[in-house]
Amino acid sequence: MYINFWYPVCLSNEINEGPKKATILGLDFVAYRDHEGAAHCLSNVCVHRGGSLANGICHDDGTIACPYHGWRFDGSGKCQKIPSLGPGSKIPKRAKVDSYPVQEKYGIVFAFLGDQPEKERPKLYEIEEFNTEGWRSNDPKIIDIDYNYERSIENGLDPAHNEFVHPTHGFSGAKNDYKVNPTQITKVDRGADFEQLFDAAPPLDEETYGETARKSEGELTVWGGYRGPNTLITLIHTKKETNWFHQYFFEQPINEFKTKIFFISMRNWLLDEKMDDMIMERNMAVANQDIALLTELRPALTPPTLTKEIFVPADLIIGEYRSSLDEFTKKGFKIDTQKVKETQHQTAYAIPSPARKKEKSWVLDPVPLIKE
Repeated sequence: MYINFWYPVCLSNEINEGPKKATILGLDFVAYRDHEGAAHCLSNVCVHRGGSLANGICHDDGTIACPYHGWRFDGSGKCQKIPSLGPGSKIPKRAKVDSYPVQEKYGIVFAFLGDQPEKERPKLYEIEEFNTEGWRSNDPKIIDIDYNYERSIENGLDPAHNEFVHPTHGFSGAKNDYKVNPTQITKVDRGADFEQLFDAAPPLDEETYGETARKSEGELTVWGGYRGPNTLITLIHTKKETNWFHQYFFEQPINEFKTKIFFISMRNWLLDEKMDDMIMERNMAVANQDIALLTELRPALTPPTLTKEIFVPADLIIGEYRSSLDEFTKKGFKIDTQKVKETQHQTAYAIPSPARKKEKSWVLDPVPLIKE
């Protein structure tokens, strides 16, 4: 798990009525709206006596109050009131929690969990066709899975599994001349894109969609890729100008063994709102085929070296993803999860926020990172 990337925290509507707790990268955060409607994301641990801010209440002055002793923190993480000191009392400089840059897009609250200054941060992935004419999006769908997010991302990048895992996406190995076409890869900042040609069955099942499915039959070109450790892009195109699906997975690693996926599904056909439920049902049927298989993978975590698996040319983009993770580790972004496990009952950690580059005297220890 890695700091210095954008992570989905919660759906935008989940904080309209009050604060929301989220566990990301093994640590706890709180998202809330201030009195002007702006979203904020803070470390969830009150620096007084360790109370959970997410169990507190939001006030009209834009602060969130710890339920234990009422300490109030604003959106920058600074404590603005300590009731036990009395009115007008001086607040200690160390009375602050980490606050993280936030963006709201696609009905999701995203936070940049790391300490990089703005000029060094990657951009939050932009869905260019979102809210544009000729495209329709389903509401964000949350998918809870009981396995590591890296396994999920690698599965989405894998061009060879469709033939055997998804009956409507291939021929179940029945074609004697089946072979995965070469993958074209383009490296980008903190990620990579790929292009893949499939001689595939229709992406929609004929039983559900009838003639519409047959019209989408034939070659499919899939563009896709990843950004950072946790964002997956899949663009499914037929030869036509329409009949396209674009899918985006913004993954929230809760811990090493649990993940929450924020799924955005776009399409430039079947634009009637009445089709939304049917299409999401179809998407989830495919997702559940993956989930059933990935839950049983061993080992549960990605092997530490390629020698513990046998890679073939069809795995090229997965190898590229693992190379990116190695780069993030060399940059000092990888959390030392073993050390956290050994010390978490005596030490409250926080992901270091950008303010730590400018300010001193923090109460919570920064999460330990692997140094190479």
